[in-house]
Amino acid sequence: MDATTSAALRAGRFPTEIVVAILCLGSFSGALMQSLVIPIQAELPQLLGTSAGNASWAVTATLLAAAVTMPVTGRLADLYGKKVVLCASAAVLAVGSLVAAVAGGLPLFLIGRALQGMAMGYIPVAISMVREVSPPQKQAGAVATVSATMGVGGAIGLPLAAWITEQFSWHGLFWMSTGLAIVVFALTALIVPHVRDAHPAHIDVPGIIGLAAGLIAFLVGISKGSEWGWSSATTIGSIVGGILILILWGAFELRQSDPIVDLRSTANRPVLFTNLAAVAIGFGMMAQMIVVPQLLEMPEITGYGLGQSILAAGLWMAPGGLMMMVFAPVSSRLMNSIGARITLAIGAVVLSCGYLVGLFLMSAPWQLMLATLVCSAGVGIGYAAMPTLVMDNVPSSESGSAVGVNGLMRSVGTTIAGAVMAAILTSQTVALVPGTPEIPTHDAFKLCFLVGAAAALLGAGLALCVSRAKTKTASLADAGEPSQAGEPEPARS
Repeated sequence: MDATTSAALRAGRFPTEIVVAILCLGSFSGALMQSLVIPIQAELPQLLGTSAGNASWAVTATLLAAAVTMPVTGRLADLYGKKVVLCASAAVLAVGSLVAAVAGGLPLFLIGRALQGMAMGYIPVAISMVREVSPPQKQAGAVATVSATMGVGGAIGLPLAAWITEQFSWHGLFWMSTGLAIVVFALTALIVPHVRDAHPAHIDVPGIIGLAAGLIAFLVGISKGSEWGWSSATTIGSIVGGILILILWGAFELRQSDPIVDLRSTANRPVLFTNLAAVAIGFGMMAQMIVVPQLLEMPEITGYGLGQSILAAGLWMAPGGLMMMVFAPVSSRLMNSIGARITLAIGAVVLSCGYLVGLFLMSAPWQLMLATLVCSAGVGIGYAAMPTLVMDNVPSSESGSAVGVNGLMRSVGTTIAGAVMAAILTSQTVALVPGTPEIPTHDAFKLCFLVGAAAALLGAGLALCVSRAKTKTASLADAGEPSQAGEPEPARS
C-alpha cells in the first residue's frame, strides 16, 4: 500500500469495515436496478399506455446505460478521484429513481430507467476504491465482498420488487429506490474517505461518444434480435454497424494520449483473458436467472412446469444471491492461497456443475433452488477473482477504468445470454391446446442448461489462459507486496 493511501486511512474517521459496508450498499443499490421492473414487465404496456415492444425498453435502456457508463465512470474516477464519482453515481441514481417514480408515460419513464442504469457505474469504482482503503491483508476479502453484491442485488431484487408491487404499487418500487439512493449518497459523502488518487488528464470526449455509439448499436441488436428477427436487416445492421463503429473507435483510441480506455493495457494477456472469461461467466450467470424463473412459473399442466407465482419464484431464487455473499470469503481465502487465476477457473467449474445439477433436478422448486445455489457459489467465487486479476495487471492510475471495462464485458455476456436463451426457448415450442400461444418444451429448457454449462466451462478454460507471470500493481509494488494475479509467490527468506 502506497504512502498516499496509508495517509488517507490514518485520516479516516471510520474503521475500514464500515467503509467497505457502505461501498457494498452502494454497489447493491446499483445492481438492484437490473431486476427492479421484472415483476411488472407484463403490466408495463397498460401502466404506461404503450405497446409491449416499446415497454420492453424499460429493461433494455437500463442495460445499455450501465454497459456504456461502467468504463466511462471508471476512467473519470481515475482522473478526478473515486469518491467524487461515487457520490455523483449515487446522485444520478436518486434523480433517475425520482423521475421514474413520477413518470406517467413511456418517455419520462425510460429517461428514469436509463439514469438508474448509469448508476451502476458506482460498482467498478467501489471495487477499485475498496482496494485503496483496505490494508493489504484484507484487500482480497474486501474486493470479494463488494464484487459479490452485484449478484446479490440482482437476485434479491426480484422478490423484493414483487413484494413491494403487491403491497403498494409499481410507483412504490421507485420511491423505495429513491430513498435508498439518498441514503447511499449521504453515507458515501460522510463516511467514505477522500483518497487523493486523482490523475488529472484530458477528457476523451470523442472516445466516450464513439464507445457509446458502438456499444449501443451492438447491444441493441443482440438484445432485440429475437423480437426483430435474427435475419432482419435491422438486427444485422445494428450488430454489424456497432462492430464497425467499435473497430473505428479502437483505431482512434490507440492514437490518443489520454484514451477513455487504454486498449494497450486491455490487450495485456492477463487482462485480455480475464475479460474474455468475464463474457463467458457473465453468460453463465445470466442464463440460469432467465431459465429457472420461467420453469418455476410455468403452469403445472405442462407436466414439467412448477406453477409458482412471481413472488414465490423470486423467493426460491433469492437464496442464490445470498450464497454469492457467503462464498465471498471463500474466494478470498482461495486467492490468498492458490492465486486469483486458479480461483477464477474453480468458480467457473462450480458454475458449470450447477447447470448439470439443474439438468437432472428440475422436477420440484427445491431442486431448482439447489441448482441455483451451486451456480451462485461459482459466480461468487469467480466474480471476486476477476477484478483482482485485472487490478493486479494494470497501473494503479488505470484501475477504475480497467475494472469498468471488466464490468462491461460481464454485461456483454449477460446480454448475449439473454439473446441465446430466448432463441433456444422459442426454437422448440408446443401448444398445450390448439389455438393457444406456444410455450417452450421440456427439451428446450434442458438445452439451455447444457449451453449454460458449456459457457461456464469455456470461462474456466479462458481463465487458465491467463499468464502465470507474477505481476504487481503499482501500489503493491511500492509496498513490496506479492501479487495475487497468477500463482502465489514463495515465501521470502
